[in-house]
Amino acid sequence: MALTRTERELFLAEPHIGALAVDAAEEGRAPLTVPIWYQYAPGGDLWIMTGRDSRKGTAIARAGRFSIMVERLTPTIRYVSVEGPVVSTLPATREQLVEMSSRYLPAEKVEGYVDFAWKEHGAQVVIHMRPQRWLSSDLGQV
Repeated sequence: MALTRTERELFLAEPHIGALAVDAAEEGRAPLTVPIWYQYAPGGDLWIMTGRDSRKGTAIARAGRFSIMVERLTPTIRYVSVEGPVVSTLPATREQLVEMSSRYLPAEKVEGYVDFAWKEHGAQVVIHMRPQRWLSSDLGQV
């Protein structure tokens, strides 16, 4: 059964690992699909952080859009997939890295991870996507 707008937005706002997909425009290859952390608040834009020169970063810049799918298996099988255009790409800030890391890591791990990532991951960008097309379903319990 499809989710209502409120249900799908609230579900997407939960801290799931997203499966990002983007057309990498590489002949003979399928779209690039990778796991990624993301941030979303109902009614707003979704954002991700990635390396400025990473394969996904350059593919998103070239395509101008991407999709993310999130799912869970309990207590029911539920998923939300959202696709849309990139509305901004800006240099990442340390504060955004703290925000994203705090969403996914235990509080006691955030500072150490942020220190490491800020020094070792190279130049990062934050890419904002405006959700345009949604697919969602709750398949119930199996």
